Amino acid sequence: MARPLIQSSSVDLHKSSATTRILRTQVRFLEVDKPHLRFLNLPSCNSTPKLKAWKGPMTLTKEVVDEKEMSAVTEHESNEFTTLKHRFLNFKKDKYLTRKNLEHYQSLADEQSPKFLVISCADSRVCPSNILGFQPGEAFVVRNIANLVPPYETDPSEVKAALEFSVNTLKVENILVIGHSRCGGIRALMSMDDETNSSFIRSWVINGKAARTSTKAVASNLSFDHQCKHCEKESVNCSLMNLLTYPWIKEKVNKGELVIHGGYYDFVDCSFEKWTLEKNSQVDDQVSIKNREFWS
Repeated sequence: MARPLIQSSSVDLHKSSATTRILRTQVRFLEVDKPHLRFLNLPSCNSTPKLKAWKGPMTLTKEVVDEKEMSAVTEHESNEFTTLKHRFLNFKKDKYLTRKNLEHYQSLADEQSPKFLVISCADSRVCPSNILGFQPGEAFVVRNIANLVPPYETDPSEVKAALEFSVNTLKVENILVIGHSRCGGIRALMSMDDETNSSFIRSWVINGKAARTSTKAVASNLSFDHQCKHCEKESVNCSLMNLLTYPWIKEKVNKGELVIHGGYYDFVDCSFEKWTLEKNSQVDDQVSIKNREFWS
C-alpha cells in the first residue's frame, strides 16, 4: 500500500453555572371536519407541502390496522428510550455521584479546560471517547462526515467555529484528526463524478478533493477498496495541512503552543495508528511527520 502523502469539520459555549430553565412546549393537533385528515401545525418553509386526501371510504378495518401499527411503533420507541434511561441512571449512580468523581463533575459545571480538540467521523462505529478513553472534560469533540477540516478560505461551517473556540478560548494544546476504516464519506468522495448533481453530501466531501486527487495519482492501479483505504489516511493528512491555513492555528504551532496529530482507527482488526505533524518554523511550507506509532 502506498504511504499517505503530505499535501498542501451544538456545543454549549457558555461557562455558566446558572440553573437551566426547561420550557415545556405543547404541540397541538388541529383537526378538520373530515375525521381521516389530521394536520400538524408545521412551521412555514420555502416549499409548500402538498397533502392528498384519502380517496375512498375509511373502513373500520383500516383504522384498527393503523392503530395496531402505531402501537407497535410507540412500544418500540418506548423500549429504546427505556434502555437509554437505565444507562443514564446507571451513569449517575455509578460514576457521577461517586465520591471519586462528584467533585470533578461539579467543577465541570463551572468551566472546561480540555487538552485535546478531536475531529472524527460521525460514523456510529467510531466514538473517540469509547476508543481512546477520553473522560468528560478531557476532549472537545467535533464529528462530521469523513472527519474533514475545510481550508480557512472556504465558507463558514461548524468545524470552523469549533476550531476558533477550542483554540482561541479553550486554548487546547493538541488537535487530533481521526480517520477510520470503511468510511462511507470517503467512498462517496472517491466515487463522485465531476458532473454529479449537487447534494449536501457531495458539497461537504468535496473538501477532501485534494486527497482524492492524490490517491488517484499514486494508487490508480489498486482496487477501489484499496484506493479508499489509502484515501482514508491521505484525507487526514490533507486536513492536517488545512489546519495550518488558519492564521491563529499556524501562529500557535510556530510558537510551540499547539501540536497537530493524525490518527487512523481500523475497526476491522481494532488497531490504531498515530502520527504528529512537525512544521518547520523557518520554512513556511515545509512539514514532516514524526512520532509515528502503531497500536495493536
